[in-house]
Formats: sequence, C-alpha cells, structure tokens
Amino acid sequence: MAAIEPMELLAVLQKIEGRGAVETADRALMLVRQIYEYWLPTASKEQRNITEGLKKRLTPYRGTNFPAIVEPLRFGELLRAMYAYKGGLVVRTALLIAPILYQRPGNLRMMEWAELDLDAAVWTIPSVKMKRTVDEKEHGEPHVVPLPIQVVTLLRELQPLTGHGRFVFPGQRDHDRPMSDNSVRSALYSLGFGKDQSWHGFRASARTMMVDELDLDPLAIEANLAHAVKDSNGRSYNRTQYLKKRFSQIQQWADYLDRLRVGATVVPLLARAG
Repeated sequence: MAAIEPMELLAVLQKIEGRGAVETADRALMLVRQIYEYWLPTASKEQRNITEGLKKRLTPYRGTNFPAIVEPLRFGELLRAMYAYKGGLVVRTALLIAPILYQRPGNLRMMEWAELDLDAAVWTIPSVKMKRTVDEKEHGEPHVVPLPIQVVTLLRELQPLTGHGRFVFPGQRDHDRPMSDNSVRSALYSLGFGKDQSWHGFRASARTMMVDELDLDPLAIEANLAHAVKDSNGRSYNRTQYLKKRFSQIQQWADYLDRLRVGATVVPLLARAG
C-alpha cells in the first residue's frame, strides 16, 4: 500500500478509461479510495490517500438515475410479483424488506443480527458502515432505522434459518459473508421488473410516493434515508432525532404498501396544504 504512487494508479485508471469504460474507471477509483480510507488509520502518520486529486484527471462520469417505479398501481404490480417469488427464503426476505425500509443495498445485505432489537423494533447501523467521510465513520452517530410490524414479522420468520450466524442475509455458498449485491437484482430481473426497478431505486420510490401519495414530512424521510439535510432555519437535521415521527411514518408506509399489494384504493391520509 505504501509503495504505490498516485501516478501509478492514474496510469491504470487511464488504461481502463482508454478502452471507453469511463464508468468502470470511476468505480475503480472509488473502490481504491475506500481501501485507502480503511487502511490509513493503521498506517504511519506520513502516509496519505493516493487517490486525492485523481478524479479531476479522469473523464467526468455522470451516472444515470437508478430505475425506480413511482406510480402506485405499477408498484402494486411489482409488490404482488415479489410476494409470489419462489426463490430461497433469504433472498425473498431481503427482497420484501427492501422497499419497506428503503435503505442502501449495501447496508441491507450486510445487516447483522447483533444490530437488531426486534422487541424494540429498531435496527442500529454502526457509523463505520454508513456512506460518510472517514472522520464521520469513526466519530459519527449510528444510523437508527425504525422497523414496522411487517419487517419485524419477516425477520422473526427468517431468524430460525440464519439467526445462529452473524449476517441476517448470509451468502448462499459462504455463510460467513453477506449475500451478494446481485442477489436481489437478479430476483427483480427474474420477476420481469429489472429494467424498471433497481434495488437502490427503492429509495427513490419511497421518497417520491411517501411525499406525493401520503403527504409525509420530507425532512423525516430524508433522515431515514440517512441524508444530511437542514431544516428551514438552517440547522442540521439530526438522524437520531424525531424517532417517534419516523416510527409513525414508516409504519404508515408499510401499511400503504400492503394496500397497494392487495389492490386497494389508496387515498392520501392528509390533504395537501394550499
């Protein structure tokens, strides 16, 4: 690690970029950056992250938005297909929980039983696992995710199968590792929705419909998404605050998804202010 020079890494990235794989070069730089961020706390003080400044020397990559269904009727069709999924229980449970909790795929697939308090209906994700700066990962608060009744039920049904291990959703071949990022994605494609709905896109689906259809508080939704936002007075919105409101919100969201799944007519709970 200490022997690699920035220009050596740049040469490798530019070779990837040279064959037209701009996105791959961008992702490679991101992965190398994460490796160095993980290593630096154990390295000598004079060591630095060799990825600093390299992004400006590469062709800018402007990624596209993740596919996400935001129309209630179409989303109801997706939910019915998901509940009819015939794959393994581990993937099926992750598939069903994903749209309800709308957390990042990496956080969900690496969920650990030790992070869960099912009696209190809370999932506490350590700061080191969150998408944050190195300092925030080390010193930041954990991200607290309220669990609606539906998710607690799904997790309790899965617990006899994977509860003896570390990960809630272990890999099929190696139970000491979490399930692959491709597991839920492949399930969505097998159901015929892969091009319309991505795993990460559940975040956009929830964010859009919770506001447009249920008229819920956007700030609390952003807090549940683990986004750093500010209120109207410019104060930073604490991710661990307003848990009572977030519990209420996510239960409303889970109940709404149940109604969509069974094809019930869904109307906003509150009239939008004029």
